[in-house]
Amino acid sequence: MKVFTDIHDCNINNPVVTLGSFDGVHKGHLKVLSRLKEIAQKTGGESVILTFSPHPRQVLYPDEQMVQLLNTKEEKIALLEKAGVDNIIFYPFTKEFSKMSYSEFVKDVLIGELGMKYLVVGYDHRFGSNREGDFSQLSELSKELGFAIEKEEAFNLHDVNISSTKIRNALSIGDVKVAREYLGYNYCLEGTVVDGQKLGRKIGFPTANIDILDKDKLIPASGVYAVLVEIDGKEYQGMLNMGMRPTVSNASNFNIEVNIFSFHKEIYGEKVKVSFVDRIRGERKFDNLEELKAQLAEDKEKSIKILE
Repeated sequence: MKVFTDIHDCNINNPVVTLGSFDGVHKGHLKVLSRLKEIAQKTGGESVILTFSPHPRQVLYPDEQMVQLLNTKEEKIALLEKAGVDNIIFYPFTKEFSKMSYSEFVKDVLIGELGMKYLVVGYDHRFGSNREGDFSQLSELSKELGFAIEKEEAFNLHDVNISSTKIRNALSIGDVKVAREYLGYNYCLEGTVVDGQKLGRKIGFPTANIDILDKDKLIPASGVYAVLVEIDGKEYQGMLNMGMRPTVSNASNFNIEVNIFSFHKEIYGEKVKVSFVDRIRGERKFDNLEELKAQLAEDKEKSIKILE
């Protein structure tokens, strides 16, 4: 797969295009991508995803709460490559660009700069200034400008239309199992192992404290999770706690720490990837460290059963 950050660098044969944020690259996205690839193969062209960087909401609503994304840029590229897309273009999203009408965008960018021949859109896709470019408007424009267009229907799972918003909502309450069902893979976080208070060692549950690499990445709800931990290409089982650690009186910062089962190496400064399998419980305050230790033993037993 070829990755472009400047559309002028593209030299793509008979582009079959879809566009959007593709945050999560979930099962709904994969349905669109499957059709995109099918059309490209039939027409002798190349599949192209045009996405935006930064995320449009970060530009349009900078004063709102920070947009939490399901994927980092690197994760998105890896997922789209796995999906078999030929090309991905990261188009710069600016306030000036946001004022461009849908017809100008199609005429000047998709056709004028990219040479688009075929456009595939999702069932509810709208773009351009004030999101005025819906399928009906685009269909009329396609007759004028001479490109083909097709709309893909929603991907339904248990009578639910899958969307990035629904996945974010699931993660916000810690429902990583529903998130996995919609995504098609375990939701994950990547970060660097940093020095901590080493309290876990004192009660028999040493943890690696993780500093998340991308601050725009969505963090699931606080609590204890059964997880898989990837270190230097090797996968381990573990349990992860996220939150304020209310049992520790001097805890004042949000912490992400993972107890890796049957692992005894020092890994300070190393990058780790944590994949969420299931939520064990929410965050709780215990009266003393002995109560906490007993609960952690129970959490570990549950985690092992889940991961087996």
